[in-house]
Amino acid sequence: MTMLKWITKDTNINFMGARKFTFLFSTLLVILSCLSMYFKSFNFGIDFSGGVLMEIKANQPINVEEIRSKLSVLKLDELNLQTIGEAGDELMIRAQAENADEAAQRKAVVDIKQILGNSYEYRRVENVGPQVGDELKTAGIVASVLAMIAIALYIWIRFEWQFAVGALIGLFHDIVITAGLLSYFRFDFSLTTVAAILTLVGYSINDTVVTYDRIRENLKKYRKMPQLDLLNKSINDIFSRTILTGITTLIAVLPLYFWGGDALASFSFTILAGLIIGTYSSIFVCTAFLNLFDLRAVEHKDENNYFGSIG
Repeated sequence: MTMLKWITKDTNINFMGARKFTFLFSTLLVILSCLSMYFKSFNFGIDFSGGVLMEIKANQPINVEEIRSKLSVLKLDELNLQTIGEAGDELMIRAQAENADEAAQRKAVVDIKQILGNSYEYRRVENVGPQVGDELKTAGIVASVLAMIAIALYIWIRFEWQFAVGALIGLFHDIVITAGLLSYFRFDFSLTTVAAILTLVGYSINDTVVTYDRIRENLKKYRKMPQLDLLNKSINDIFSRTILTGITTLIAVLPLYFWGGDALASFSFTILAGLIIGTYSSIFVCTAFLNLFDLRAVEHKDENNYFGSIG
């Protein structure tokens, strides 16, 4: 209860005082994320890489090496076996046929089932051709880029171009670092992950728009307040709302991450990481970026244009 009272009370934190440190910190995270994506790439899921994905369950712990030995007679370019859960009685099989076409992938599913027999329960069987995987990968990239462009246009129309650029930098920061974490920790990167990234983009921009709205209100209300103090006040004004919203979302996401199983691990991790990174960037990236400009000059320009058009 004491912590809740502290969160909901009026705060007076000097966020902008840490802007130089957070700028270096964010730059370092972006560079490390890019290096991870370049050298480690992504652990692309079946949606993007193409191939066969099967989940099987036995009545007892599965001997992974025994199954690997059985499946080694098949002509597979890639074979990845991974136990699921703590009991060790579930196994995920990821494989890609030698020819990599859809017919070969379907035949690989039949061959795997024939070798393993009926002693296993086949809980999940997916088969995606490489051409479809490439198309889905392109569609995911296009969807993310279009979302960022649409958001930037909205911010530009609602505020000014400085705000739009700040929002774009914040989104780029959030997406790159989140993608870097997915690459480094080798989470599956699939269409579900793309959906999670687009979700965090929406969450992050919502935080940014609320902050920008308060900045614009305070620019009109406190005309003689120094700009850095005004930015700090704007963040503090909505800080309790930001923290409470974040905590509420965390309460919903944490159970998915810890008990949602491997199928939801990538999705829940992306939302969890994006939630923290997006909250951080709305304060220390998007808002701090605005301090590079004279916001009062922008505000006066808007007012002059408005009254001039009336006259």
